[in-house]
Amino acid sequence: MSLQLLLTIAGMVVVTYGIRLSFLVFGHKLSFPAWLSRALHYVPAAVLTALIVPMALAPQGAIDLSPGNAYLPGTLAAAAVAFFSRHTLAAIVSGFVVYGLWRWLL
Repeated sequence: MSLQLLLTIAGMVVVTYGIRLSFLVFGHKLSFPAWLSRALHYVPAAVLTALIVPMALAPQGAIDLSPGNAYLPGTLAAAAVAFFSRHTLAAIVSGFVVYGLWRWLL
C-alpha cells in the first residue's frame, strides 16, 4: 500500500468523523428554522432515491427496461413494501427476495 493511498484514507477518516463529531459537540447550540427542519426530514429518502434509481434503471450504464434486469423488479418491490408498511427491514428483505427470485427464474 502506497503512502499516498494511506494519506488519502487518513484524510477521509478525519473529514468524515470531524464533520460528525462537530454535530455532536456543537449540535445542541444549533437551531434551524421550522421550514428547514421539515425539509431535512426528507433528505435521507431523496439521497437513497438518487442512489438507487439510476442503478435500477441502468445497471450496465445504459437504460435497461428488459425482463433480464432483475434490479428493477427488486427495487419496485422494496419501494412498494416501504411505502405501504413503512418497515425498513421488510422492504430490504422483500427487495432482495424478489431480486433473487427474478434472477433465478430468468
